Amino acid sequence: MRVVEVVARAFRLPLRRAWDGGVDRNDIVVVRLRTDAGVVGTGFSWTPLIGAGAVESLVNADLAPVLVGGAAHPSRWEELRWYLREAGTTGLTLMALAGVDIALWDVRAKAAGLPLVDLLGRRRDRVAAYGSGVNLDYPVEDLTEQVSSWVEAGHRTVKIKVGSAEVGRDVERVGAVRRVLGEERSLMVDANQRWDVPTAAEALDRLDEYGVHSVEEPLPAQDLAAHERLRGRTRLPFALGENLRTVEEFERFVEAGVCDVAQPNVVRVGGITPFLRIAEVMARRGVPVAPHLLPELSGQLALCLPRVAMVEDIDHASFEALGALADPSGVRIERGWLRAGTGPGHGLSFADDLTPLPWHGR
Repeated sequence: MRVVEVVARAFRLPLRRAWDGGVDRNDIVVVRLRTDAGVVGTGFSWTPLIGAGAVESLVNADLAPVLVGGAAHPSRWEELRWYLREAGTTGLTLMALAGVDIALWDVRAKAAGLPLVDLLGRRRDRVAAYGSGVNLDYPVEDLTEQVSSWVEAGHRTVKIKVGSAEVGRDVERVGAVRRVLGEERSLMVDANQRWDVPTAAEALDRLDEYGVHSVEEPLPAQDLAAHERLRGRTRLPFALGENLRTVEEFERFVEAGVCDVAQPNVVRVGGITPFLRIAEVMARRGVPVAPHLLPELSGQLALCLPRVAMVEDIDHASFEALGALADPSGVRIERGWLRAGTGPGHGLSFADDLTPLPWHGR
């Protein structure tokens, strides 16, 4: 099959309740890729607040002309990344490449008449999901109400945000959540890079009495040396990776002994192709993968990974919850477990009436 058309369009998805720091929306770039065999693949890129217009432009102005006329196959990933190198080898270029790569995998699965999970190789029928919210700004009453809703939904593990200006506020909130969870459920915390080494060491020491399972992004994501210093001051496992982009970055953090759970985001790393490479490398090093956000696709990939931890059930921010899908995807989270039963391809069909991204130059 050959590619005959590639079109990307950016859309705005308002959040039901703003995330910390006033993040009131997620933006997506939907990529539709048409082949000479009549098979149409759908891909997407995703970002809170920043960059969707630039990703749309990169796909339409730079990737589409190179794709048209060539093979409709995800093996082109290296070729396309090399082509984009003058605009950078990470960041926005990988996000644009992700939209195309996901579309090419969708084409490949549809052409084979298989769900994406079965094309990749289903290793399990279900994977554990955890309740997750961007809730550092929530009053403690709202936070415990949110956590209670996850317990009622059947989640055995939840994750809340920490990183308050005062460590005592985090301690109070974690204690309140632990009382809701009881002793039998697991609690993870996510600092979203807000701490420095002394603050992280103090906070994790004070939170230890509440049986915290792991800490996500305690320090600035790229600062490997700081993570190494913090490792010497806490026994708590580190979950890292939503802001790492390449196989090499993941390898460096694992080899330094500071990445116990890897959390690649399928869009930020450049699509399904590099996501699977990262997962294989992590498996060889004994590190489980817990995909970051985007459960309708991340969950499908998790069912195929050699070594998986959990998938993230983000509160009211899946594509379905945001009203982005024309039809149910076939991915379902029930009683703390994710299962996927899609038709051929990845099953994601985006609605036609989404709000276009308002940006200058359209």
